Amino acid sequence: MAKFIGEYRGKVDDKGRLIFPAALKTAVPENEPLKFVVKPALFAPCLEIYTYSEWEKESEALKTKLNFYRREDDLFWRTYMRHRVIIEPDAKMGRFSLPKELADKAGIVRDVIFSGSDYKIELWAADRFDSEILSEEEYAPLAEKLLGQ
Repeated sequence: MAKFIGEYRGKVDDKGRLIFPAALKTAVPENEPLKFVVKPALFAPCLEIYTYSEWEKESEALKTKLNFYRREDDLFWRTYMRHRVIIEPDAKMGRFSLPKELADKAGIVRDVIFSGSDYKIELWAADRFDSEILSEEEYAPLAEKLLGQ
């Protein structure tokens, strides 16, 4: 299982391509292909990038909670699966194309930040990244509340 750590800056070129950071590529186990699923985040204005194997695991876990003979579950799944793309960075430079629709959803125009978040990578418009992080005054009490039990 890949463990992604660190923040890496990048730029979208004129053709809508990005270079996948080498440090994040090397976090993918050698026996896994460099194949990822990109989707909009549910609670933040960014994109989430999962290895294909992690995506399969997450999807299967979610499907076990749903009953596809129930309209509400079926609608949820259909909506959940929208705006997903598979990317495969090229072997030489690690370039991949970011569909304009997804870039627009995250406000990505030029400068980006790839932020390793353990089992996934968040892809942010650089100008939005810092605005979605807790301040130190907010972080410490929340950490105490969540972890200090």
